[in-house]
Amino acid sequence: MNFKKYFPGVLPASLLMALLVMAFLFQGCTVGPDFTPPQIKTPDTFRNTLKGDAKTTSDLKWWELFDDPILFQLVNTALENNKNAKIALSSIEQARAELGFYKADEYPAIGISGGLSTGNYGGARSMDTSSNVYIAPMLNWELDFWGKFKRSTTAAKEKLLASKYGMRTIQIGLITDVVSTYYLLLDYHQRLTISQETLLSRTKSLGIIQLRFNKGIIPEIDVNQAQIQTAIAAGSIPKYERAIVNAENALSILMGQLPLEIQSGQPLNLQRIPPFIPDILPSQLLERRPEIGEALALLKAQNEEIGIAVAQRFPAISLTGLLGVASSDLGTITSSGGIWSVGAGLTGPLWDFNKSKSRVDIQMELTKQALYRYENIVLIAFTEVEDALVEIETYQREVTAASQKVAAAQNANSLSFERYDKGVSSYLEALDSERTLFSAQLELSELKRNFFNAYVKLYKSLGGGWIDESEAKSPPRF
Repeated sequence: MNFKKYFPGVLPASLLMALLVMAFLFQGCTVGPDFTPPQIKTPDTFRNTLKGDAKTTSDLKWWELFDDPILFQLVNTALENNKNAKIALSSIEQARAELGFYKADEYPAIGISGGLSTGNYGGARSMDTSSNVYIAPMLNWELDFWGKFKRSTTAAKEKLLASKYGMRTIQIGLITDVVSTYYLLLDYHQRLTISQETLLSRTKSLGIIQLRFNKGIIPEIDVNQAQIQTAIAAGSIPKYERAIVNAENALSILMGQLPLEIQSGQPLNLQRIPPFIPDILPSQLLERRPEIGEALALLKAQNEEIGIAVAQRFPAISLTGLLGVASSDLGTITSSGGIWSVGAGLTGPLWDFNKSKSRVDIQMELTKQALYRYENIVLIAFTEVEDALVEIETYQREVTAASQKVAAAQNANSLSFERYDKGVSSYLEALDSERTLFSAQLELSELKRNFFNAYVKLYKSLGGGWIDESEAKSPPRF
């Protein structure tokens, strides 16, 4: 098409290019505060320390340290199928789309306008019947003179980064829940086994005592006491059977599946304690914890909102352009009737009773809240590490003491029944030793579960390990 024929008054191409270059240059200004990273003072060492073979958790999938193939499979299934993890993954894609949405505002919007009209009325006067046809590409561009769109894009980038950290937070939390619930399941299985073995032993003792009572050797109260203890052991069995099903259902939800029976590996008393303590400096915690990274990214994004609000107090400068063809005859629209238009506009608040200023104040307060939220998450992170460290150290001592207690209770129970059988002591002594043994065995099972979970809490509080092989080969850089 010969544009000079249709648009004899159109600006030269060189001049149009110069105007576009000037428009770009005018977009270099930004208003509002630039982000200043918060200064967080970290301790030189953790308050509680543990002895062990030190290694960094970045070298491993930490849940594999527990050396249980069943647990590996449960974790892998959960990472693949868990619904909250899928939601988090979708949130990343949403944030990526939002970034593209805001990024587009930095560039001109090009559309098309066309129309067809006929009649004998044009504006405020009557005229002969005529038809008008026009087709024209249109350009509309609000210059980012105050950096409003640039800051919106930066905020969207930080929110995308935050969504990635959020995904990692959910993954680490998911792994932690799976491992913890698995050890809870093993604990309930072990308590069920203890209850069944105790019931078997007490049923046997009740039979012997019943025979002695029938022969008039012992009083009836001994029979009643034995019946009570047998019933207590019998009553604990459905209790732990119910707890096992509840734990299996919880694991099923974590794995994104309908409730089903969960296969378990080695019994809790045969499970291996992790062989080492992670070696992480307190200063590294700020980089390792995804919750901290997420909070920092959201703080940066919120800081950009201040600049956006400040920019909205200033006039918006926009350029519009139209270049097309028009004709009163549809058949001649491509051979005559060139049209063009270039314009600029300025809109902005003049007096809005401090509405624009209040908008800035709102964003400043929201930024303060984001900062306090970040600082609080840091405090929680350090507290969780300290709690996990002290739990490992103290539970280890409790497990040792409880193991000694069980060994002593087993021996005392054997001796007391031997003394009772020989008539040296009353049945109350044997009864007391039997109750002590049952209680000590259940207590030891719970303490071992808590001991394992203390390691789980420690790995989680230190930021976890790599989630998959690709991360192990190339650590993520959010």
